[in-house]
Parts: sequence; C-alpha cells; structure tokens
Amino acid sequence: MSKALHLIKTNASNPKVWIVAGVTVAGIIVLAETSRRMRRKAIIIKREDFGAFLERFELIPFPQPPPPAAKLPLSGLTFAIKDIFDVKGYVTGFGNPDWRRTHEPADKTAVVVTALLKNGAKCVGKTVMDELAFGVTGENKHYGTPTNPNMESNVPGGSSSGSAVAVAAELVDFALGTDTIGCVRIPASFCGILGFRPSHGAVSTIGLLPNSQSLDAIGWFARDPSILHCVGHVLLQLKAVEPRRARRLVFADDLFQLSKVPKQKTVYVVSKAIEKLSGYQPPKHINFAQYVASNVPSLKGFCQQSTHLQNGISILKALSSVMVSLQRYEFKTNHEEWVKDVKPRLGAEISNHVLASINTTYGNVKNLYKVRTEMRAAVQSLLKDDGILVIPTIADAPLKLNSKKGFLFH
Repeated sequence: MSKALHLIKTNASNPKVWIVAGVTVAGIIVLAETSRRMRRKAIIIKREDFGAFLERFELIPFPQPPPPAAKLPLSGLTFAIKDIFDVKGYVTGFGNPDWRRTHEPADKTAVVVTALLKNGAKCVGKTVMDELAFGVTGENKHYGTPTNPNMESNVPGGSSSGSAVAVAAELVDFALGTDTIGCVRIPASFCGILGFRPSHGAVSTIGLLPNSQSLDAIGWFARDPSILHCVGHVLLQLKAVEPRRARRLVFADDLFQLSKVPKQKTVYVVSKAIEKLSGYQPPKHINFAQYVASNVPSLKGFCQQSTHLQNGISILKALSSVMVSLQRYEFKTNHEEWVKDVKPRLGAEISNHVLASINTTYGNVKNLYKVRTEMRAAVQSLLKDDGILVIPTIADAPLKLNSKKGFLFH
C-alpha cells in the first residue's frame, strides 16, 4: 500500500463528525448480498422523467416475513440510487461515459443498497450525477442536466442531482446520494425537498466509489419527513424508541450574514417549526468563524498572511480551502492513474477540478488532516450530544442553467 493511500485510510477511519448540522448516531451496517433478487431492464435515458434517471432496472426487496411478524419498515417504498453505488452485474458509471467504458460490472451490491432491500424497499434505477462526484451544480454535459422541478430554469444542485430530482418530481419515495462538500445538502435545498447527510462514517461506504474518503458520506432525500425518518432508522440502525432529551439550537449568526435570506426570517421559520414540539431549549447564538478561529489553531497556517486571523471571511475561506485541498489530494491518490491513462472527456468545470487535483503537489498533507481533527473536536465540544447547529446550506441562490458564475462557499 502506498504511503499516501495509507495516510488516507488511517485518517478517514474515524466515524466522528467533521462539519455537521445537527447530530446523529453512528452505526456500521454489514448485510448479505442480494443479487439473486435483481431483474435487469434495458439502459435508457428518459428525459420525460425530468432527466433524473441514467439507467432503469429493478432490485426486488427481500420477502416480507409471514404473519404475525411486523411488516418490513420500508415495505412498499421505491428508491433510486446515484450512479456511484455498486449493483452486482451493472457498471458503476461515476457520472462519466469514459469511466463506464473502462470498468467492468460490479461483482457485489453496495452494503447500503442491500440494507434498504432487506428492509422492504424496491430500487428502480440509477440517477445522473456530476462527473466523478465533482461539482455542485448538477450539470452533466454527457447525460444532460436533470430538470429541477422546483425551478426549471435553474440548476438542480449536485453532485447528487438526479437523486434529488427523482424525489422532487415524485418519481420515487426516496433516493440515495453522497455528500462530500455539500452534494446532498445543496440539491435538497435547490429542489425544495428534505435531505440528510449523517456524520462521517455513520453509514457503511462499502460498495461506494470514493471521491474523497475523509469527506464522503452517504445521504438520502425524501419529500415526506416520516419517510426520511424511517430510512434513517434503517441505515443508522437506531433503536425503535430513543431516550428523550432536550435539544439545543445553535444559530451561527455570522454565516447567515453571508446569505441573501435575512437571519431574522430564518430564526422565525425555525422557531415556528419547533414551537409545537417539546424538548427544545431557547436557541443560542454564536459567531461561528470566531469560534473556529479560537478552537482550530492549525487553520491559522492556511489564512492569508495579509488578513487578520479574526476576520470571519478569511477563516471561512481558509476552512473551505482546506476541505477542497483534502478532497483533491485524496481524489488524486484514488484516481490519478486512471485519469492519466484514459484522458477522459470531461465538462469544463469538472475538468478544472480534476486537473487541479492531478497536477497539484501537496507538501502539507498532515496539516490538512490536523485541521480536520481539530475541527471535529471543536464541533463536538460545541454541540455535545444535544446540540443542533443551524447554518445556511449555501450563501447564494440557485444558479441559472449554463451560468458561468460560481458559488461563494460550499
């Protein structure tokens, strides 16, 4: 094993959170293979399905247990999966036709997909995604951009674009995506649905193509909060009845100042949403950038020397830079050989990301991981077991299709 890959695996193994909006229970799922329940159908790109699906097939759920056993928790529900999850007998395409062309069909089905089948849900196909899980717009030059049912002239958000659109367009009950630096949260926001990105390592990534192991997390979309909840209970292996405890809402006031939505409006909406729920303490307000500056000392080395450390924008840019650098380093370690051998055709934005990853040398990798470790500890100290961090998903409004403008922060 190369030194670089060993460094990644060593540092990516800790299932604790790095950056979260809320807290979750970590759980590792190991379940049996389900290939014998799979039925093939032809590959077809169906634009009448809002362009969400890349490939249609059916994976039949496990049989229901006979009475008097309770019904399986996801019985009768359909779901779709991002083109990043392995399904036995199908090529995992990674959102790019050259990747699909140069790889063999998977010999096993991803653990997370098997878990859903075992609990009664039926998988109906794979969805379009940003190439190689880079990008956050959801645009794909090869397979087309899924149509945002919420705002047809705007991007759906990515990289889990097709999964979000399939849910928003009511084509499935829920869908799987992955979140590296916002790839579930952003399309959920843009498509007007619910998205959940659990803590890093909380759901098994066996059978998932990696972009960046230290950042990749499996998430899911739903329109109905009860379905989002049921999927979470299955994938996080939660107990049916959890002990009740008071929850604390922590508003990152300075982050809302970057958003075009006034902070007061957000506080009002969240407050109205929880006012009829029991067990919530009065909200707390913090300056998140100042908190990070005080509790993540290694980040100082990544701030611009001309900018004072306490400058909030500088801190956030430095943190974003560290995440992007870590993503690029791990992507290079995972896929540099394939990129150089195949020279894949890529969209302009994705090509820039890939070239930046492959051509950049990293002399401070250990410092990137040190920032990540300190950031995890800082967030855990802030939230403990009962805190929910309330932050904007993204500072900017959804972009128009084919826009050249970029997002401010991920």
